[in-house]
Amino acid sequence: MTNKNILKSLILAFLSIGATEGYCCTNLIAGKNATTDGSVMITYAADSHNLYGDLSHTPAAKHKPGTMRQIYEWDTNKHLGEIPQPAETYNVVGNMNEYQVVIGETTWGGHEELLDTTGNSIIDYGSLIQIALERSKSAREAIKVMTDLVDKYGYASEGESFSIADKDEVWVMEMIGKGAEKGAVWIAVRIPDDAISGHANEPRVRKVNLKDKENVMHSKDMISFARKRGYFNGKDEDFSFADAYCNHDVATRRGCDARVWSYFRKFKPETDVYYNWCVGESDDPMPLYVVPDKKVSLADMQDAMRDHFEGTPLDMTKDIGAGPNHVPYRWRPMTYEVDGKKYLMERAIGTQQTGWSFVSQSRAFMPDPVGGVLWFGTDDTNTSVYMPIYCSVTEVPAQLDKGNINTFSFDSNFWMNNWVANQAYNRYDLMIPDIRKVQNRLENKYISSRPEKENEYLALLVGGNNQQLVDAVNSEAASIAKEATDEYRELAQYLLVKYMDGNIKKTNEDGSFKNNEYGIPASPTFGGYDKKYYENIVKESGDHFLIKDQK
Repeated sequence: MTNKNILKSLILAFLSIGATEGYCCTNLIAGKNATTDGSVMITYAADSHNLYGDLSHTPAAKHKPGTMRQIYEWDTNKHLGEIPQPAETYNVVGNMNEYQVVIGETTWGGHEELLDTTGNSIIDYGSLIQIALERSKSAREAIKVMTDLVDKYGYASEGESFSIADKDEVWVMEMIGKGAEKGAVWIAVRIPDDAISGHANEPRVRKVNLKDKENVMHSKDMISFARKRGYFNGKDEDFSFADAYCNHDVATRRGCDARVWSYFRKFKPETDVYYNWCVGESDDPMPLYVVPDKKVSLADMQDAMRDHFEGTPLDMTKDIGAGPNHVPYRWRPMTYEVDGKKYLMERAIGTQQTGWSFVSQSRAFMPDPVGGVLWFGTDDTNTSVYMPIYCSVTEVPAQLDKGNINTFSFDSNFWMNNWVANQAYNRYDLMIPDIRKVQNRLENKYISSRPEKENEYLALLVGGNNQQLVDAVNSEAASIAKEATDEYRELAQYLLVKYMDGNIKKTNEDGSFKNNEYGIPASPTFGGYDKKYYENIVKESGDHFLIKDQK
């Protein structure tokens, strides 16, 4: 086996257990009639143990004939090739472009033999997203751009699910390569306007009405290729993309689909029944989308990205792994073996290895420069602050610019969020209330100030002051990024002081530290551990720590 093929085999083996080892992402989706304000919303957590959290930006540009665009693999920065530029490309900030088109993804791997074996494919999933954003004015156009690209230049990644939204509609597209054949097989399904959906490292498109050309698109050979490779032999109308192109087991259901289930149940309680699917007690799969009983707000979507299965049988704050401070995090690896049996840790939406995340709003009732908002955060979704970044932004705030995961910086939003979060991972139940106070204050401020700010922006647009609008959104983004970073720097220092050496310093109502009557710091509280922790010590050690002379 060549070095290249060995590498491919290792990658595919790794991806097959992606749900349990954590190189995963999560997308949550809400159609415009399923949200409180009429926004189309998607979320994306870019989860990787080696990903720095920065806000990317590609400016709009005009290109002369013959101009070539270089293609670099998103995960490795390896140069893959080049393709011709169109006459014009659009402004892209993060995963949103100036026409309010937004794209997210999650990887699911699929059949390992379908990874490109030609060595000639040059479009990886990250490039596919970025190029589509540079060239598309709608979700449907993005789907065409993406599928045309892989047909012409080959698909250089594994099985992927994409969330593709614009200001009117949102689609889920699933795609996988064809091994020794050029291109990819794919299917795209429009999520109804009144529905919510999601995907988390498992393909989710099963049996759909293939005759519904308005809401379902797919590659011409989607079914015939599956037949040829022996993945499917039933009737066309019974075809399931998810089941044909990926193998599923209980570990991947629990590590992947359970994240979507936890989102669904917040807004559609009857979907609790799909817990049985997620833990392998039923083979009745969870639907691609559901119509919620109540509409979803921006704050709801932000909160959903912080989920650790609280209030469910999978609640990560409740099992023994949470320890005495009820920590909803588990370090990797996530699978383990005891007495010859295999086990796994839970994998929630909120996770420590997130590089960056967003909640997007695409709004048809507003002009594009103001209608598209990327609520952007770095590091762990649970502890970060979502900051509003408009799709007309042309300058990346200094605190959100590129950095290095091996180089700490006090001026980096990513590093300040990590400083806060990593302290909380040790004493979660004690520190999270302090973090929530700062996080909620900032996010509530940013959300509540939108109407006034957007009225200002709209007035600039109506007055034809386009450059002033760009200057204004750039200025606000810079101000907010600085404020959020500065506040978390102060919060990190506060947590260090308050919980130093395992103690808890006494505070006044305003959060300041108490002094005693003589003006020196008051004696701290000794937090100790919860009752369950002490009981487990005795259960494990018997009389080892027993005080022998008790009467």
